[in-house]
Amino acid sequence: MTSHTLKQLPLLCLLSLFLTTGALAQWSPTATQAIPLANATSLGALSGSTPVHIGVVLQIRNRNNLVQLVRNMNDPASTVYGTELEPSQFISSYGPTTAQVSAVTRYLQSQGLTNIQAENNNLIVQADGTAAQVNAAFNTQLQRFLQNGRTVFTNTKPAQVPASLSGIAVAVLGLTNAGIMHTPVRAAGGVPTYPNTSYDPPGLWKAYDVGSTPTGSATPIAIFAEGDVTKVVSDFKTSRNLLGLPVPPVTVINAGIPNPDTSGAVEWNLDTQASVGMAGNVSRLYMYVASSMTDTDLTYTFNKFVAQKLAKAGNGSFGLCEVFPFLDGNMLADDNIFLEAAAQGQNVFFSTGDTGSFCAVAAGANGVPAGVPFVEAPAASTYAIAVGGTTLLTNSDGSYNDELAWYAGGGGISQFEGAGYWQSPAVLSTNLNSRGLPDISMDADPFSGFNTYYSCASDVDSTAACTPAWFAIGGTSLSSPLAEGVWARLQSAHKNKLGFAAPKLYRGSALATSTAPLGFHDVIVGANGLYSATPGWDYTTGLGTPDVSLLNSLIH
Repeated sequence: MTSHTLKQLPLLCLLSLFLTTGALAQWSPTATQAIPLANATSLGALSGSTPVHIGVVLQIRNRNNLVQLVRNMNDPASTVYGTELEPSQFISSYGPTTAQVSAVTRYLQSQGLTNIQAENNNLIVQADGTAAQVNAAFNTQLQRFLQNGRTVFTNTKPAQVPASLSGIAVAVLGLTNAGIMHTPVRAAGGVPTYPNTSYDPPGLWKAYDVGSTPTGSATPIAIFAEGDVTKVVSDFKTSRNLLGLPVPPVTVINAGIPNPDTSGAVEWNLDTQASVGMAGNVSRLYMYVASSMTDTDLTYTFNKFVAQKLAKAGNGSFGLCEVFPFLDGNMLADDNIFLEAAAQGQNVFFSTGDTGSFCAVAAGANGVPAGVPFVEAPAASTYAIAVGGTTLLTNSDGSYNDELAWYAGGGGISQFEGAGYWQSPAVLSTNLNSRGLPDISMDADPFSGFNTYYSCASDVDSTAACTPAWFAIGGTSLSSPLAEGVWARLQSAHKNKLGFAAPKLYRGSALATSTAPLGFHDVIVGANGLYSATPGWDYTTGLGTPDVSLLNSLIH
């Protein structure tokens, strides 16, 4: 043994000791940042024995290549125009590798986490542990808070991973349960007299000029929901029978532990009946059901929808102020999931919210212009279709007359998401290519709302008896499933080969902010707070609302 080696031995032993104890462990940052809860009172550290379910988000492989592929798939000059990936093709070329999943799995095992399971597309590895194990595994700190009457927990330090997982594990989900998606459905309290009526499916078909466009009977679609949807499915089937419309098969897929909660039934009834109602019919309706309305549990639900690729479109009539999923890592996860969806020819439609040009900042804030002018996620995602709202006016014979931007319809400029290449020419140059919302709009005003069936009227009106009733329901919770229904018709008309919707909708003169978008009613009256409707694309109604027959003749 040389003297050189002898001189290094004490240092090597000391280094080994430090690495063993973690004193010199090398950590790498992730997209999951500390969450500074507003209007919250600290209750101290989360007990170390508290069970915590987490999800490690893995980065898409060759992501820039996948972004370019989606562009080529929508370029008529490209050799891959009109094609789409199957989940197996995504995994082989763009999904995280088996070796990367194994590296994450081994690390979680080494930290004592159990029930480790990778999603089919390898984008998320889920696991169970205690708060103490999670704190140690991700060099973070979980604390309890009292916020708006709820006891919640969140991470007060950013989540990190070992340097060996840098660039592989890019976010850690489940470190907070404070981010709750809200479902701001609005009931008009019965059939309204303003503007002139509420609408059943045939009324909307005439108003939006369905004409000879076929129904969506060749296209499977999905609804993202939460809790126990047994009664929702029953009400959906009953509504179809009462209207004399075909009843498509319904499949319920739980994306997590089943939850007996039925508080979302008002929303899910609207989503199922409005989407299939506007479509006329679909080949199958899937309901992807989350364990809760946290943004993390809904991310798991979106991922199952994409990894399975059973439906061509999915709808989520809910949202959360975009700053929260940006901080907790769900925005990064959702962006990757929706990018895979675009490459697979699947589309996700999301409501832009009912708080105008401001995002809701607390429970009960819906409809009140409060809070900083963020927009809502997941609608803000570049690869989602954001759907805003209008007030629909029809003539005495039910034909289209005009629309106004609905005063509470969400819209504005994302502070975190960029505009896709298809939208870049439409957004104002002063916005530095930021994502603009909405993309399109449809009827949302509850006083021109959708007649929705409930077997128990007290679900909507707590003063009513539990007897069957129809209610006029509105909000962007209506406009989004209506848009999904239109897309189902267009897909069926084109043999389910339309692929990613956004580049198809933004095309030709639709890209000019001063020119009426092709295939759309250009809404030029109304405002949602900071923004007013103008000719061409705008931050209140996007491209406008579809003239279905005309759009069907133009789209390809």
